[in-house]
Parts: sequence; C-alpha cells; structure tokens
Amino acid sequence: MIAEFRLPDLGEGLTEAEVVQWLVSPGDPVALNQTLAEVETAKAVVELPSPYEGTVSTLHAEAGETVAVGAPLIAFDVEGGDAPATAPEQPATAEAEEKAQPNLVGYGAAPTASGRPARRARRGGAARPADTAVLEAAPHDATPSLSSETVVERPRSTPPVRAHAKRLGVDLVLIAAELGDRLITRADVDAYAARVGAAPVMAPPSTTAAAPASAVPDSPAGLGARDRETRIPIRGVRKHTAAAMVQSAFTAPHVTVFHTVDVTATMDLVASLREDRRLAEHRIGPLAVVAKAVCMALPRTPGLNSRWDEQAGEIVEHGYVDLGIAAATDRGLIVPHIREAQSLTLTQLADAIAALASTARSGKTSPAELAGGTFTISNIGVFGVDAGTPILPPGQSGILAVGAVRRQPWEYRGEIALRQLMTLSLSFDHRLVDGAEGARFLKDVADVLEEPGRAMLFS
Repeated sequence: MIAEFRLPDLGEGLTEAEVVQWLVSPGDPVALNQTLAEVETAKAVVELPSPYEGTVSTLHAEAGETVAVGAPLIAFDVEGGDAPATAPEQPATAEAEEKAQPNLVGYGAAPTASGRPARRARRGGAARPADTAVLEAAPHDATPSLSSETVVERPRSTPPVRAHAKRLGVDLVLIAAELGDRLITRADVDAYAARVGAAPVMAPPSTTAAAPASAVPDSPAGLGARDRETRIPIRGVRKHTAAAMVQSAFTAPHVTVFHTVDVTATMDLVASLREDRRLAEHRIGPLAVVAKAVCMALPRTPGLNSRWDEQAGEIVEHGYVDLGIAAATDRGLIVPHIREAQSLTLTQLADAIAALASTARSGKTSPAELAGGTFTISNIGVFGVDAGTPILPPGQSGILAVGAVRRQPWEYRGEIALRQLMTLSLSFDHRLVDGAEGARFLKDVADVLEEPGRAMLFS
C-alpha cells in the first residue's frame, strides 16, 4: 500500500524547509532510517531518515523547492496492509514520548542498530550523466573510466561545495570515483578543476534590460561579461538571521562599550599550553581563554546573563551559561551554543569551540545546537578587525566581540614597550544592564586576560 511521509516538525517554531537534495529516486528501495534527503531550515541543513521500509513511489517536491511543515514530502510503496497511510504522529503523552525518543531532530523511526545507515550504491547508468564537456576537455589519464556497469555511490558533500562545483562545471561523481567514500571538500573540487581545466559555468543572461554598448563604461578585465545586477533569493539561514537582527535592533535598546586590554600574559599562557605535550590533543587559543573569563565574570553581573520577558513582565536570570559562539559560514551567520559552559574547564571549552566550528563549516549544525543561548561571543579578530558594535541575539542581554591581537606600543610599568593588545566590544540591553554594570563586567574579563592568575580570585 502507499504510505506518505509529511515534512515533520523540525522544532524551534520552524514552519518550512527547502529541499537541498534528494538521496533517493522513484523506484528506489529504501531501508528503515535510511537518509532520504537533505533539507535546509532557517537554522541548519539536516538529514531526513525514512520512517518506512519499502520502495519510493513519489517525490512530492523538487530540489530547491520550499515545503511547509505537515505537507506531503515523499510517498512509499510498503508491503503489507497494516502500515498507516501517513507517518506516525508524535506520542500523545509525556510517558509515551519518553519511551519513543526521536533519532535525529524529532522525527523518524527509532533505530534498531547503531551507526549511520549506509548509502545505497547506484549504477552509473541510472545516475545523473556526467558533464561531457569536462570529460572531453580532461586528459585521458586524468579522468576515471566510468562504464555503464560501474557501481557509483552518490557523492558526499555539503551544499556550499556542491554549489561551488556547479559554478566550476565540475561533476562530483568524477571526484567521488577518485576519492572513494569520503566527504568531498572545496579543496578537492578546486584541485580537480585545476587538473582537468574546467571553466566556470556562465550565468544565464540577465532579464534586466542592458544599457547600449556605447553607454557602458570601460571596466577591468573579467568584469565586462558580468550581469549588471544579480537577484539572490532571501531564504534559509540568511533570512532567519536578517529577521532576528531586525527584531533585536528595534526591540532592545543597545549600548556598546569598548576596552583595550594588554593580553601579553594571556598569549604567553596560550603559547606555553600549546608546548605542553600533555595537551597536544587540545587546541587552546585566546578565544578559549576569553570564553573561560566570560563564564567566570557573568555571575558577578547577572543582568548580562538574563532575558527580558515582555509578555510576563519579568526579568529571567539564568543560573547557567549556554555560551553562543558566532560562526560565519557559506550559508550565513549562525550561533551554535556550548551547553553549561560555566562547568567546563579551559581544555573542555577549547574542544567544544573547535567542535562547533568544524560542524558549522561542514554545514551540519543541528537546530538543537542553535536553540537557546544566554550570552554570545563573536570573534571578529579572525578577520583582522579590532572592534565593532555587535547586535544582540534575540532573547539575550549581552554579546562580546573579541578583536584582533596586535603588537603595539603601550605603557607598561612606567615605560613604553611593545605589548600584545586586544580590544573588547560589549553590547548589552540597557533595559537589563546599566552602564556601570556593563563596564564592571568588561573590567572583570579584562583583569583575567591581563593577569590570568587573577582567575584564582573568582568564586
């Protein structure tokens, strides 16, 4: 019989998702919990597991199409007559829900075995045909031979990498044939394109009326062939981030204060920790030290670890720190969180930050990792920026921007010396935090960075 799978509730109040790519096609056999597709919400790209075992009957949406939560997504032909017509609903009671924990982000059948379901191998003849232009241009010894009987697994890559490959006219199937079953990276695409001489795929002509040739001014080489304007759909993470920033900027009265700190002692500490062989597995950097200092300073200024509940007419003070680390990705700005960061050691914070960054770069940050948060750090120093006026994430009362570390002349013990300096920029909600409180918090963080031994004075 035919069983339909509707787009499940992905949590966090998300009402829709865009189909990034299908990993199955009509007629394909599907195992229970096999990954069906990748969908992009306003917060993350997630994989959808199959709640059924059977054969794919119909795909109700194409790649690139936006689907509302609860709308039909895919239909299966399942054996037997006792299967429900649609995917099972969520448990009705708290007890039932506890017994039927979701296996990914709130949907799908409970797994019966550990490990990630293996992707089903597909025959080369049934797969999408390779780009013949690339094949013809490539040297014979540079392109793997793919006969119609060759078994080829669907390439594993992230959405930004697929988009990059498409721009260069590179078929990921060819790269996967060389690299095997591992995630294809942007570097892999670039290396393959350089080897076979792939040329960027030109965008279709713009529908905007072009000016007469005589009216177009001279432009640098390579710019003349570009469209005069390009329209990019606002969706996914960028759409969500834009809405959140507008809401925050026009709801919370922002105030930003700055403080330049001599972090020479912190940088010496970081250098010594990196030389310690016992800590070789941990990548401890200045950001981890700042994060630790923030966690120690927040209890002394609880207003910065609070939220304004307009509906209830209350200020909610958090007795824990869910520390957000802003991450710039190809899909836009996201802020995954480190849960209960106040209870972590310096090495644990460093490991958590590294894990968040790696997951964000791969586009695999889950909605659960983006939910909540009580305070945020934005490391603008990685872009060579010294200071800024960061906007508060909605529901938070403080965000700290960490500037670049620079060697500059500085007064030190009555003399001028070259010291390593960092500028901290703290934005806070003036409804919750007074100027004196914001300045005190910034000074507490600065004291730890100037003299890490002062951390012993914090309770």
